[in-house]
This record gives sequence, C-alpha cells and structure tokens, in this order.
Amino acid sequence: MASSDLNSPIVAELEAAYHWKTAQFFVTKRPWLDLYGVRVSPVAAFGSVSNTASSLDPALIHRVLPDELLHEIFARLPSYHLGRAACVCRKWRYAIRNPIFWRIACLKAWQLSGVVYNYQILHSKYDGSWRKMWLSRPRVRTDGIYVSRNTYIRAGIAEWRVSNPVHLVCYYRYIKFYPSGRFLYKNSSQKLKDVAKIMNFRASKAECIYRGQYTLSDDKVEAALLYPGLRPTVLRIRLRLRGTTAGANNRMDLVSLVTSGVNDNEANHEEDMLDVVEGWQDDETHNPDVPAVSHSRGLTPFVFVPFEEVETSVVNLPVDKMDFFVPD
Repeated sequence: MASSDLNSPIVAELEAAYHWKTAQFFVTKRPWLDLYGVRVSPVAAFGSVSNTASSLDPALIHRVLPDELLHEIFARLPSYHLGRAACVCRKWRYAIRNPIFWRIACLKAWQLSGVVYNYQILHSKYDGSWRKMWLSRPRVRTDGIYVSRNTYIRAGIAEWRVSNPVHLVCYYRYIKFYPSGRFLYKNSSQKLKDVAKIMNFRASKAECIYRGQYTLSDDKVEAALLYPGLRPTVLRIRLRLRGTTAGANNRMDLVSLVTSGVNDNEANHEEDMLDVVEGWQDDETHNPDVPAVSHSRGLTPFVFVPFEEVETSVVNLPVDKMDFFVPD
C-alpha cells in the first residue's frame, strides 16, 4: 500500500479534529438548558431521617438550583427585573434580598453622587439598607423613555360652509436619560415606537435629537440643552420625580420650561450648557434677539415607558382612540 494512501485518512481525521476544536470556541456549552422544566428529586441532607425516595416530593429545577448559581444569574439581571424574579417563588425571594444586588443597583443609579456620598446617605436616611434606599430614594430611570403627550385645538378654514372645522393636534416630548448625567431630547409628532429606534447619540442632525445635561437633587431634576442655529437658544427644563408605587419613579411633572438666548461664546459650550445657565433667572437672556420665554402650554407630565413596552404601549394609539370631544 502506498504511503499516500495511508496519509489521506490521517489528514482527514486531523482536519475533522481541527474543525471540531474550532467550533468549540463558537458554540457555548449550556448543559443546564437541557434541565429547564425537568422535574427532579432534591437530595435530602446527610443523616436526615427522611432519606427515603418515597418522602421526597418532585420539584422543578429552578427550586433546587444551588445558591451560588442563583447569585450568578441574579447578579446579571437588570435592577428592575430583580423585583419580577422575586415573585417566582419563596426561595428566589429570599435570595434576591441579598444586599449585594441592591448595592450594585444603587451605586450604578446614583453614580454621579459618588461612592462616599452614597454611603453617607445610606446610613443617615435609610438605616444601612440598600434595598430601602432603592425603593425610597428618587432616581431617574435609564431603562426606557419618558414621554409627555400634549394636544391642542387648531381652527381650520373651509369655504362655502357655515362653521369652520377644528383640528386636534397631538405632539410628544421624549427624554431619554443616561447614568453619566447626559440625556437626549426630542419634540416631535412621531409615535413612540418610531422614535425609540433612533433615540441614541448616533442619530443624525436630520432626526432633530438634541443632547443635554442634567442633575438630580432629591426629587428635582434640572436639565438644559442647546438648540443650534443662526440664533442659538437654550432650553431649561425643571422636573419633579414621583411614582405610582414605591421605587417606580415612572412619572415626572414638568415644573417649568424656559427658552432663552445665548451669546456666541456660550454657544460653543454645548456639552456643558447646564453649567453655563447655572444661576440664571427665568427672564434672563444673553441675546437681545432671542427673548426669554416661560412656556405655560405643553406641560403635560411625563410617563415612563420601558424599552420592552415601546411597541405595545398605549401612547402609540392614534388621536381618535385617546381623545374625544363632547359638544355642549
């Protein structure tokens, strides 16, 4: 038999082994997925008097997972999903009460305050409980978009009629906060499900999404952003946080909305506009061509919508299904 005939099967086996080792880097082994929904029998403790198969009740796999594996899973969950996971069973509820999870959530939510200040607030106001701090201390949510839906009536014109038509106009204010102290703002008539796809820092100027800076003090939010153009205008927003339940923080009242003019030097500090307007009065402007205006309309409270609900939220409904006009 020729040597080439012997080498061909060896080479084929080596190539197959090489491809198998390479595939292991791309395919992650997850053997625990095969146990999902499988009923297993928990093992009784050593020396227990009930160490018989007849006395053990079958349980789902999520009831007999070790605490170490549960902690690894819960540590990777978003903060607001921990509350949902606590409703699964009693074991998960006790596991999620571990202060480590809530400490990570609190330090991430109030990272602008600093670690030292957060620890001081923890012991002075919340009795050293990270979970109590998470439920009681106001914070802006970064896992969704705040939406303010505003409507107004605009009179139309129609010829050869006794009465003129009336149009109900609907527009939205969108705010998306980031933990770093930045936020995105958009004022548009587009629906929430369409705006959520483009609400990011990579959006083009044609999308009319503006960047701003905000600070949080107790339940008060101070925000400012710059409208660029031939006459740069700064928008100052004051908000007040509240929630329908403890720890929800899913509502924001629009306290004031002020537009003012800025000079050319101040317009160059777009990223630090909140520091530029610090200490300004409501009627103060630095450009005589752009007067200061305190807006009294379009101040509907903001409602928070998580990212997973932007497609199904009632905010996407048309005007004829959400607004009704009852004649006298």
